[in-house]
Amino acid sequence: MVTIVRQVEILPYQPKYAQEISELFHLCVHQIKHERYSQAQLNAWSQAPRSAKHWHLRLSRSQAWIILVTSAESLSKICVGFINVESDYYHRGYIDSFYIHPDWQHQGLGGRVYSALEQWAKGQGYASLSVDASYLSKGLFTKLGFIQIQRSYQQKLGQVLSSFYMTKKL
Repeated sequence: MVTIVRQVEILPYQPKYAQEISELFHLCVHQIKHERYSQAQLNAWSQAPRSAKHWHLRLSRSQAWIILVTSAESLSKICVGFINVESDYYHRGYIDSFYIHPDWQHQGLGGRVYSALEQWAKGQGYASLSVDASYLSKGLFTKLGFIQIQRSYQQKLGQVLSSFYMTKKL
């Protein structure tokens, strides 16, 4: 069945979408098909969907945006992506999360939600943005103007997840 989209919206995070975001994050991680990530690494990255409370607290402590699509058939809104940037003094400008549902990738939604984040950051006077990009997202961040500074590593549940620390001057 093909879903006909009536509307795509980029909105500031709303608590009522915390559970959908939790499930979306877990789905995105476990849909990764890349030779650089083993099943053990994906399980360490996300063992199971976290609670709505976890995601609400995480996104409420930063600036976050969600991508909502409204289907023409049911007029219901579903969350198909999200991004957030840290806004506290020590982590200011660090993009913490950026996920798009696998069925909605490569349709320009990532660029649209990133543009909302960058506009906001410029309005706040941020000098730069940074991110630890995965193997999958590195290409997108390069396309958005980020430059790789160094390789980075994160350890979770005994697994090492490699990424690329990237920055962009605003």
